[in-house]
Amino acid sequence: MRIEIISGSARTNSVTKRVALHLYKLFSENTSHDIGLIDLSVWELPPLQKVFVSEDQTPDHLKPLSEKIFNADAYILVTPEYNGSYSPALKNLLDHYPKQHHKAFGIVTASNGAFGGMRATQQLLLLVPALFGVASPYLLIVPQVDKKFSPDGELLEQSFSNNVHNFVTEFLWLSENVAKEKSAVKAV
Repeated sequence: MRIEIISGSARTNSVTKRVALHLYKLFSENTSHDIGLIDLSVWELPPLQKVFVSEDQTPDHLKPLSEKIFNADAYILVTPEYNGSYSPALKNLLDHYPKQHHKAFGIVTASNGAFGGMRATQQLLLLVPALFGVASPYLLIVPQVDKKFSPDGELLEQSFSNNVHNFVTEFLWLSENVAKEKSAVKAV
């Protein structure tokens, strides 16, 4: 199974990227799944003008990104909170692609504040079904992210490891089962 972790901030020094890096390392070292990391600070997507319906119909400089999106079986969306919602860069990315039928989505929000982007999670819980995806009910909300994760993604606050473990365990259960059922339906 291929899982793409999307670091949803366009800022080069994003603190939410710390969580994406941690999850990337954790999944890569502890699962047999193919794990990718899409960092929106390195992709310059134009404002939405048309949906990329296939890799072939994607501008050449964005084909590597489209390959990641089209071949993923599941996604983890990692975003800061912008004015009570998820990042505009994440919205722009998701709007460039067609619906993600029967794919699992993990939702991770983070901020330096005390609420960890909690309002953004509520917006993402509305967005994922609109994409025809399946949202994991186990969310990872990371308040004071700058104190919990180092810039290279190391967990600094060990008491938070249980939150990460629960999110990862439940996301894997959901994504593996959704992928298995999707394959069974295709075979019929």
